Amino acid sequence: MSKALYKSWTREELILAINLYCKTPFGKIHYRNPKIIELANVLGRSHGSVSYKLANFASIDPSLERKGASNYSKLDKETWEEFFNDWDKMAFESEQKLIKIYGESINLENEQNIPEGKTKESIVKTRVNQSFFRQMILTSYDSKCCITGLPIKELLVASHIIPWSQNSKTRLDPQNGLCLNSLHDKAFDQGYITINTSYQVVISSKLEDFDQDDVKLITDYKGENIKLPHRFLPKQEYLNYHRENIFRA
Repeated sequence: MSKALYKSWTREELILAINLYCKTPFGKIHYRNPKIIELANVLGRSHGSVSYKLANFASIDPSLERKGASNYSKLDKETWEEFFNDWDKMAFESEQKLIKIYGESINLENEQNIPEGKTKESIVKTRVNQSFFRQMILTSYDSKCCITGLPIKELLVASHIIPWSQNSKTRLDPQNGLCLNSLHDKAFDQGYITINTSYQVVISSKLEDFDQDDVKLITDYKGENIKLPHRFLPKQEYLNYHRENIFRA
């Protein structure tokens, strides 16, 4: 067997592996996955070694009912906890490492209008982290709206349950995310719909003020169960916040 198979994993390598884990559907954690092959080649490891490491992370992930391999190391666990206890820092750090490894650059719209210094650094970090959050959420929901099942990626939003501006600690937590189409994302954001403890759609009474034919695209889903993600199940704590602070009962 190759010596690379027995190399100890470093924290830096594990951070990249966790980043990929967050973006990879559970059913695609295998050595034939092109993204796993790509990372393995960059790290100088076997494809099987990288896929097995992602399976190890699945066994640590508390949001999964189905578990992967359980032969994870102390460093695996420590790096996982470091990542999941500080999404904002670790998501950006891992994305920066990927950009450096693949020799890519961060493309910003209207970059010439962004002043240099702290402001630009903050904007870059925000956009990188928002992109990471979107990839995690869409992957978890099979790139389909969890209310309507709409599968058109360009019309999907990684919606925050607790708004981005309200709590910096929950901004990148994938359990604070829902995959919604643009219309239902806006309705959720404005409090015209929410999700109850049984993961069913609840409709605001404020919609009764409108002609029902005009709002049926929203009201038709009253009481429907949302499609749950394969992992990163929305936290009841976050949904409670939305119902209590944003929903227009």
